[in-house]
Amino acid sequence: MPTSYDTPDVLDRRDGPHGEVVLRRHGDRLEIIANGCFLMDTSDGRSERRLVDAALDALPGRERPDVLIGGLGVGFSLAHAAANPRWGRIAVVEREHAIVEWHRAGPLSAISAEALADPRTEIVEADLVAYVNETSDTYDALCLDIDNGPDWTVTEGNAHLYGEAGLAGCARVLRPGGVLAVWSAQPSPEFEETLRNAGFQQVRTEEIPVARGVPDVVHLAIRPG
Repeated sequence: MPTSYDTPDVLDRRDGPHGEVVLRRHGDRLEIIANGCFLMDTSDGRSERRLVDAALDALPGRERPDVLIGGLGVGFSLAHAAANPRWGRIAVVEREHAIVEWHRAGPLSAISAEALADPRTEIVEADLVAYVNETSDTYDALCLDIDNGPDWTVTEGNAHLYGEAGLAGCARVLRPGGVLAVWSAQPSPEFEETLRNAGFQQVRTEEIPVARGVPDVVHLAIRPG
C-alpha cells in the first residue's frame, strides 16, 4: 500500500492567467507542477547550476557581466548566480506570482532567501516572451529555464520563444557577443538549427549527467559581435 511518503502533499494550488500551478512536497523534496506538467523539483539542481556556469564560461574576459534568468522555478539558478561574485546584475523574470510568493514567504525561501537579499538581484514579474520584446534593458547572458525544453513547453504560447521570431527577441536583449543558454531535458538538433538560422554563432549542446534518468542538456549560442 502507498505510504504518506509516496503520496505528494499539496502545499499550495493557484489558478493564474497561464493556468494552474501547484507546489507539492514529496518526501524530502519540493515540486512545482504547471498545468499538470511536472516542471522541476529540489532533488538535485546540478543542471540548473550548470546552466548558469556554462553561460559565464562563455563570457571570458567580461568583468561583472549582467545575467537575465528566465524562470525562477525552485530557485537553484538564482541562488547559484548570486553565490558567484563574478556576476553583476542578476535579473529573474517569472510570470507566476505564486512562485514568487513561495520564494519570498514560503517553503522555497530556504533555497533563495540569501539570493533575494543580494542587492544585485531583481525579480521581474512578467511573461518572458513579452519582456524580451519590450524591455530596454540589455544583458551579457540570458539563461532560459521556463520549460522542459524547446520541444516540450509548459504552455503553447512558450513555443514561439524557440522559433526564429522568438529567438530574435532573445538576441534583442543580449549585448554583442552575449550568450544565450537554454536548459532542456533532452537534446534538440532541430533547435540547434533554428539557432543558427536566427543568426546565432558558436551553437553547441552540453550534456549534464543527472542523478537519475537520461542527461539534461544546455544549448549554448552566441549573439554576433
